[in-house]
Amino acid sequence: MLRDPKGAVRLLLLATLVGLVVGEVGDFSPCLRFFHRDAPPTGIPPAWCYTPVCQRFRNQYRFASLYDRQRRAPLYSAYLLTPASGKRPKSLWMYEPQLAFSGANPEMQVFTKTPDQNVIESQAVLLDYSNSTYTKGHLNPSLHHHDREDRKATFTLTNIVPQKKGSNGGPWATLEEGVRARLEEFCLGPAHVITGALPYASGQRWINNRVAVPEYMWSAYCCPSYNASLPRSARPFFPTYAAVGRNDPQSGEEIVPVDPKARSSVRGYDVRRMPLADLEEVLRQRLAMPITLFQGQCG
Repeated sequence: MLRDPKGAVRLLLLATLVGLVVGEVGDFSPCLRFFHRDAPPTGIPPAWCYTPVCQRFRNQYRFASLYDRQRRAPLYSAYLLTPASGKRPKSLWMYEPQLAFSGANPEMQVFTKTPDQNVIESQAVLLDYSNSTYTKGHLNPSLHHHDREDRKATFTLTNIVPQKKGSNGGPWATLEEGVRARLEEFCLGPAHVITGALPYASGQRWINNRVAVPEYMWSAYCCPSYNASLPRSARPFFPTYAAVGRNDPQSGEEIVPVDPKARSSVRGYDVRRMPLADLEEVLRQRLAMPITLFQGQCG
């Protein structure tokens, strides 16, 4: 086996390359820059169903997601918010090949009309959302990015949860736009955002008996460097702030109260803004995990 040194070198190189490819799913190491201080959230215990995904598109990492294989939906997506530019790109929905085949191409791929059975078993597919009462809700929204390729990369189902139209096109959309405008105006450096979904405490809801429906959406940002002359009205929102939004108008009001004066089309899809510590407490109680989203509380 040692008679062909060049062959041995080639085998070693091949093994190294395979290792690099496989590492893009199952390990956040290649895409730590999307987390504050290169540190993913802590307190989430390792589980077979949680898979780190470095979301890669056009040969670049665009953002990171922690994918829940059991629920076929992300627990959260983490990204850098950049000043938005241009219109929403055409929706070419994609999937993550390495969730289906560990040695597959690391680039997210556009769905074919008939996905491979391994793809169907490993993650959500477009058919899951057909004839459902839910929209495809982005955790990492395209409007939070300047680069066109970054915006296109958000259209992968590994960044999507089933979201009611009243939330996706109503109060949650208002929150996303407000966060974008605030950070563009006052944040001086990269703004780290983590947005996730909160499952039901009991009695899980599903679409197509495959994809778990979240009861709530949640989001938090970290802007460690911001304008020193913040107006008084903006000071409570820096360096961090957070929110939880209702995805079920029938849910109780212990986490997010309902505004009875809201117009009927969005009533029950309210969003509650809150400090980062309050959101982490909600997550800890609901998920039974001692979660910390940003190292040092974004200090």
